[in-house]
Amino acid sequence: MSKQAVRVLIAKPGLDGHDRGAKVIARALRDAGMEVIYTGLRQTPEMIAEAALQEDVDVVGLSILSGAHMALVPRVRELMDANGLRDVALLVGGIIPDDDIVTLKAMGVSGVFGPGTSTEDIVKHIRALQSGQGA
Repeated sequence: MSKQAVRVLIAKPGLDGHDRGAKVIARALRDAGMEVIYTGLRQTPEMIAEAALQEDVDVVGLSILSGAHMALVPRVRELMDANGLRDVALLVGGIIPDDDIVTLKAMGVSGVFGPGTSTEDIVKHIRALQSGQGA
């Protein structure tokens, strides 16, 4: 019996129109054997939480370069929790100040990745989460 691939939703919330990084991450995760659903640009928190529910994902990754992470991430987490997705890991990538990383992790974000993070590190983080080892 083969192990089922990890399902990851990659989303670009808010008005941020730059998705090259999100696409690079999506490809790296696919290359690592994960199933990736990319929702595209300008997603609302409601759209992201609904997609996570409909796609039955294990991980949601948000790419935010707009600076709106402290408004968007808590709303996505709140909606995921309300939809019974408390056990779905939430990751955030983008330009996130160090002080905000502590706050995001306290609200249930399991990983924050800034510019220059290697795709290999993100793959390892997701695998560690899925194996129950944390990261």
